[in-house]
Amino acid sequence: MSTINDSTNPVMLDLCQLVYLSHITATGLSNASTLNDIAEVSIKHNKVDNITGILCYGNGYFLQYVEGSEQALTNLKNRLLVDNRHKDLKILDFSVLSERRFSNWSLRSITLERWMINEPKLKGFMPFKPNSWEPNEWQEFLDIMQQHYEDQQENIDIDIQPIKYSTLGLTLGKVVGQHQAFFLIQTILGGLIVLALLWLILADKIW
Repeated sequence: MSTINDSTNPVMLDLCQLVYLSHITATGLSNASTLNDIAEVSIKHNKVDNITGILCYGNGYFLQYVEGSEQALTNLKNRLLVDNRHKDLKILDFSVLSERRFSNWSLRSITLERWMINEPKLKGFMPFKPNSWEPNEWQEFLDIMQQHYEDQQENIDIDIQPIKYSTLGLTLGKVVGQHQAFFLIQTILGGLIVLALLWLILADKIW
């Protein structure tokens, strides 16, 4: 437990924040339910450990912000270090916190892709590449996410994941959606080529 010493009345501070970023691995990508699995297991354990926060994913990167006791966050950090679903874990901050930002979110996971974002300020962080941010940008990002949290508190059951999604399915589905006409044309052309080859083969046999 951390302390701030006053000559007469030391104040005990047991609330901390942990912020880190990492990159998804091939193991994480190969499992279509990676994000859902992380969210479901984390919510279960975080409720027991009184940890709250958010997990953001986009463009292959994770950025997680969690708040809780120093010991609970230390234990969580140690588990994260051996999780093979991500790599290159970089701690951005592990420090004392005066109050929680996301007191009702045991762990809300949020997918950050340009086509899924309507908030103008958040669009400024797209494409999501937290590894290239300036030292203070993660704080600006969290301020925006906290405002998003406060806006939603009265509207939804905020500990329930609003969307079920797949790590690869999001990207693949969007690509297919944006290029349906292209794929249709390619399919038709491919079919015509096959028919033309069959006609040539059959024509040789007939003649």
